[in-house]
Amino acid sequence: MPLHDLTQVKEGVVCEIVEMTCGMGFVEKLALMGITVGTKVKKISSQIMKGPVTIQVGNTQVALGFGMAKKVIVEQK
Repeated sequence: MPLHDLTQVKEGVVCEIVEMTCGMGFVEKLALMGITVGTKVKKISSQIMKGPVTIQVGNTQVALGFGMAKKVIVEQK
């Protein structure tokens, strides 16, 4: 399957995080929310015009800003 960033994934799709193209501070911030490489997430929703992207990690929903979501590379499962 091709790789995409979170903004390109359709709502309701489960995918696995394969890479984060950002600095260590950002990686650590995401890790505190349970978002790490190898984690499976489900895209819940996104807003038009570069709004936040909501994902489900386990039983928790997390909203990421558009710029943050662009840096999380996933593979659809």
